[in-house]
Amino acid sequence: MTPDPIELTRQLVNIESTTYHEAPAGEFLHEYLVGQRYQVERMAVSQPERVTLHDGGEGERFNVYASMPGVTPEVVLSTHMDTVPPYFGCTEDDEYLYGRGTCDAKGIIAAQVAAADRLREGGVKVGLLFVVGEERDSAGAKAANRSPRGSRFLINGEPTDNRLALATKGALRVELRASGRMAHSAYPELGESAIDKLLDALEAIRRLDLPVEPEIGPTTVNVGLIEGGRAPNVIADKAEAHLLIRTVGSSEVVKRAIVEAVGGKIDVAFSLDLSYVRMRRVGSLPTMIAKFATDIPTLTNWGEPFLLGPGSIHVAHTNGERIAKKELLECVDLYVDLATSLCG
Repeated sequence: MTPDPIELTRQLVNIESTTYHEAPAGEFLHEYLVGQRYQVERMAVSQPERVTLHDGGEGERFNVYASMPGVTPEVVLSTHMDTVPPYFGCTEDDEYLYGRGTCDAKGIIAAQVAAADRLREGGVKVGLLFVVGEERDSAGAKAANRSPRGSRFLINGEPTDNRLALATKGALRVELRASGRMAHSAYPELGESAIDKLLDALEAIRRLDLPVEPEIGPTTVNVGLIEGGRAPNVIADKAEAHLLIRTVGSSEVVKRAIVEAVGGKIDVAFSLDLSYVRMRRVGSLPTMIAKFATDIPTLTNWGEPFLLGPGSIHVAHTNGERIAKKELLECVDLYVDLATSLCG
């Protein structure tokens, strides 16, 4: 049966699959794609040894890869199954589907499944790769990159308003951890505040003069998570913060600047480092510059990359996440046209 991208989006959005809890979405897609006559494989992805702060994490994790039996794909359509929290299910009106993952990236999964059906009917050797962990550590993409399937082209899906991205920013995840000594808050001289150390480090990092790329924009810093201390009347003996830096050049420059700014007073770890990417134009497709990062830098063994998808990044990760039904259907045509053009 021909996939209906709108109905498939509804079904996927109603499956909770925040990062580290993607198995239900993977199991659904595995069964669905088998029903679409694909040969489907689960690529195992391990849980991180230490999941920090509010992540949780449990159960099996795996990517889903699908292709026609015995066929090496020329082009692979790929995006991610995981979403950011908090989860909320699908609602709709005449124009939009609403819910976590509608545009980032379950609507994209649905559009790619529908496009792949048309491509294989048209004789294009196509594969599908849906990964876990994109919203956190690209663990699924890293696992997939160790097992490429010989494709010449990779069309990655993220919300680009149905425009072909000519560049994406990179992503550098920074974990700062400070240690101190507990004491009664009435006698701060007897302790050593880890929170004070952390705040000093954060302020130093926020004052840094970081690289700017004229065609892409500036390096940006987001302090996304902070945690520490024991109680208001206790000098804090521990504190940590997690930062996400959107890079536009060499991450080594940014890393050195952060280490120098912190000055050895707290521990610094870089848990994710995705480089910024430039890509080429194809035909007359409208283009854009993506200020966000993707799995593309980690999927280098899957072919020349392209980035295209329905929906706006401006509503992704918000409580108003949505995708226009019309835009979703239009992207199916765009995926078919792009893949057909690439494969000659």
